[in-house]
Amino acid sequence: MEDILEVYQRPYDPQRPLVCLDEASKQLIAETRVPIAAKPGQPARQDYEYRRNGTANLFMMFAPLEGWRHVKVTDRHTAVDYAHVLNELSETHFPGSAKIVLVQDNLNTHKPASLYEAFPPAEARRLVERFEWHYTPKHGSWLDMAESELGVLSSQCLDRRISDQHLLKQEIEAWEAVRNKEACQGRLAVHNRKRARETEKVVPAL
Repeated sequence: MEDILEVYQRPYDPQRPLVCLDEASKQLIAETRVPIAAKPGQPARQDYEYRRNGTANLFMMFAPLEGWRHVKVTDRHTAVDYAHVLNELSETHFPGSAKIVLVQDNLNTHKPASLYEAFPPAEARRLVERFEWHYTPKHGSWLDMAESELGVLSSQCLDRRISDQHLLKQEIEAWEAVRNKEACQGRLAVHNRKRARETEKVVPAL
C-alpha cells in the first residue's frame, strides 16, 4: 500500500505521466422484442426476455492527474491483448514521455513477460523499459484508480442492455469524449472505515 500511496503523492510531471490500468468484462445482451419508448405518464418498457450475445473485454487506461481516460474494447483479455494495450499507451497516447508510471493490480497477465508473448525480444525489452511498474497489494485493487473509473463508466454508460460490440464502442467513445472534455480527474476513494484507517496510518493527510 505504501508504494502506491507514495506514487499518488508525487507532483505532476508531464515527462513521467501516471497511468492507472484495469480491465473488466461486459455481457452483451440483445433484445428479443422491440422496447417501448417512454412517453408522458409512462416509463420506458422492455421485455424481460433477452438473448445473450457474448462478452467484450474493457481495458481502462486512466491518467488521473490529467483527467484523461481511454477504453480499449477487445474480444478477449489474454496476455497478448494486454501487451498491445501497453504498446498503444506507450506509442500512441504518451509517445514523448520519458517513462510512464504504471499502476495496476496483480492479475496474472499484468506482467512484463506478457510483452514477450506479443513482440520480438528486443521490442519487448524496449517496451518494458518504457514503464515504471507498480502493483496494488493483494486484496487491495481498490487502490487502483482505474477501477473507480470503470465504476463510473458502468454507472453512467453501461447500466443497460447493449447488443453488440460495435454499439458498445460507440457508447463508450461518446462517454469518454465527455469525460475527457471536462477533464474529470481521479481521486482515491476510501469506502469503508477499515480502509480509511489503513490509509490514514500511511498518509494522514490523504
